[in-house]
Amino acid sequence: MAVQGMRLHIRAARISRGDWSLAAEGTFRDGVHLVSGDVGSGKSTLALMMAGLLPPEHGNIEQEGISLRMISLQFPEYQITGSTVAEECESWGLDWKEILHEVNLMGKCNVAPLTLSRGELKRLHLACILAKKYDLLLLDEPFSSLDAREKERICEKISRRTGEITILFTHEQATFPRIDQIWEIEQGILKDRGVVPDALVRWGHAPALIKKLIANGRCLKNISPADLMEAGCTM
Repeated sequence: MAVQGMRLHIRAARISRGDWSLAAEGTFRDGVHLVSGDVGSGKSTLALMMAGLLPPEHGNIEQEGISLRMISLQFPEYQITGSTVAEECESWGLDWKEILHEVNLMGKCNVAPLTLSRGELKRLHLACILAKKYDLLLLDEPFSSLDAREKERICEKISRRTGEITILFTHEQATFPRIDQIWEIEQGILKDRGVVPDALVRWGHAPALIKKLIANGRCLKNISPADLMEAGCTM
C-alpha cells in the first residue's frame, strides 16, 4: 500500500555537461505530474536524477515516505530481462496470460521480446509497469512508438493512479492523462507552473489546441481527451 503524504524534494540540484546545464528545485507530492520541455532540454536527465541513478553535481534530492520506486526509460529495450515475452511478464511477478491478453500479444508468448516491433515492445513494457504499485513512478516519454488508440488507453490507466507520485516526462502534444500539476524546463531551469487547471495559462509548452481553447474563453478542467472534448463543446 502506498504511504500517504509522500514527497520528493529537489533541493537546488544542478548538473552540467559542457555548455549545457540543468537546475531544478521543488517538491513533488501525491498525484500525476507532467514535466514538459523541448527535445534536449533535460527531461530524461531529470528523470534519472529523481530515480537516484544520476546524482546531481550540486544540491540533493530527498525522498519522504517513498519505499518503492520505478523508472520507465524511453527505450524499453534497456529494461528487458526475459528470454521470451512470457518470461518477461513473469520477471515482473505478473501472470503473463493476463498481460499479453491486455496488449493483444497472446500469439507471441514464446518469441524473444527484442523481435517485437518497437510499438509492441513499448505496450508490453508499460503494461508490466502499470500493473504494479509504486510509491514513485517515473515515466520517460511513455507515449513514444504508440499509436493514438494506445496513447489514450495508457492515459486512462495513468489517470486512475491515486495515492502515489507519478511523473511524466514528455514533449507529447496530443494525448495526456488527467494531470494534477505541471512543470516545464525552460532555458535549463525546472519551473513549477502550478496545479491544473490554473497552471494551464502559464504552461509555455501547451499544445496549440489547449492554447486556442483558453484564448477562446473555454473552461478547461483538465487536459485528458475527455476534458478537451468537453471544453470544445462548451459554449
